[in-house]
Amino acid sequence: MLLIHPPIAKPCEPPAGIARLAGALRAHGKSCTLLDASLEGLLFLLSNPVSANDTWSRRAGRTRWGNLAALRSSELYANPDRYRRAVADLNRIVEMAGKPDLHLSLANYQDRHLSPMKSADLLAAASRFHENIFFPYFSKRLPELIEKVRPAIIGFSLNYLSQALCTFAMIGFIRKVYPGIQLILGGGLITSWLSNPSWADYFGGLVDHLVAGPGEVPLLALLGEKLQYPETTPDFSDLPLADYLAPGFILPYAASSGCYWNKCSFCPEKAEGNPYKSLPAEQVLYDINLLLKKHKPALLHLLDNAVSPALMKALVKDPPGVDWYGFARVNPLLADQDFCHCLRRSGCLMLKLGLESGDQSVLDAMHKGITLSLVNDTLKALKQAGIATYVYLLFGTPTETVTEARRTLDFVVTHREAITFLNLAIFNMPICGPDASTLQTSDFYEGDLSLYTDFRHPLGWHRNKIRHFLDREFKRHPAVTGIIRKDPYLFTSNHAPFFCGHGQMQI
Repeated sequence: MLLIHPPIAKPCEPPAGIARLAGALRAHGKSCTLLDASLEGLLFLLSNPVSANDTWSRRAGRTRWGNLAALRSSELYANPDRYRRAVADLNRIVEMAGKPDLHLSLANYQDRHLSPMKSADLLAAASRFHENIFFPYFSKRLPELIEKVRPAIIGFSLNYLSQALCTFAMIGFIRKVYPGIQLILGGGLITSWLSNPSWADYFGGLVDHLVAGPGEVPLLALLGEKLQYPETTPDFSDLPLADYLAPGFILPYAASSGCYWNKCSFCPEKAEGNPYKSLPAEQVLYDINLLLKKHKPALLHLLDNAVSPALMKALVKDPPGVDWYGFARVNPLLADQDFCHCLRRSGCLMLKLGLESGDQSVLDAMHKGITLSLVNDTLKALKQAGIATYVYLLFGTPTETVTEARRTLDFVVTHREAITFLNLAIFNMPICGPDASTLQTSDFYEGDLSLYTDFRHPLGWHRNKIRHFLDREFKRHPAVTGIIRKDPYLFTSNHAPFFCGHGQMQI
């Protein structure tokens, strides 16, 4: 079996999904090969001659190898200005390679003519695979690999919209050149599509199997095997761990799927009905320790929607021996200053916190399950412990107006010393969300595969007003401007921990 992570996803760390599948398959005696085509494809674009003749593009082409080396060393992250220039120059090469038909970056892929939210466009990408920008790469790489490993099945892990068009181009190529190979398509985006009640069999005849949720059982079944070992360690051994754009190997690890809270009204996990499943803490620590000994990572990235308090306690009791970061829900444990100091000693460099709003009535309407008093205590405790925070805010939920949004601004200003990074987003209504049936909705994105629906805001707080507020008021406040300026260019939270050495910000 050949498992592929397709272009484009941020090339900072290896794909955790296919590594976990590889661990399960190999534990059951089944051979498989992993291909990070996203990383390889981006490095292919970066190695091509730069055709643009402007000053910036010429400089970017001239300095590309030095910038790649710098992004893989820790020294660059001590100099934010040099870091930003290195990332911007590398991104310039990719951006110019995509013109005029693509909006291309190191983190995204958008086609001016084809939409990943239209099944007809995905089928067009498959039939016109030779037009894809990565065709010169995968038309050579895939035959080499297929001839070497002779897979009976090829699986694609499709997690982001930025991967969809390239995934289908690669599928179209394989179907044309190797019609006898079974094709299986899974990953987070496929899970979301299949959870929509209006889903139809859009890709029958092109893809043999679609898999929602964890893929271990379906893949083993295709190979004539039943799941005997449900808890297996991910296997990254096929992947080029030294080639990712980070100062050392970032180990991605998911200790759970779904969310243990699972009550927030705006959450896609709730809308899609994804259950919460967690690995025992003992298994998590065993896996991490095993992977640490094998690969010696520079950083551990916990991929959970929210790292559970139980796992935090386990990490405090038995520190992994490497710095780590991940998403967490604000909870009483994080408001305990003594515990936060212990958490920092366990290696916690940064926590990503989904605050969403600085207005209590909005939080209550979301069923967020937190109080601003608890958030205040949490931010204070994390700050004192030297743990950086990446705070996520969400504007435009059905009960918010500019009045509540300004309270969020006031909250950020008041707590600016304890908020290290900010992520600002405008609310998208999940198409299957519980609130969608109570509001006047319309197509948000044109396409039969859209995950979100537009809605008429019941209080008149529409998207154009929100953008105006964010651009003209929120972001222009000096306290907010200072925080936003610290966000690592393009790679944002993926690189943010590397600017948080020893709990002290380097930017």
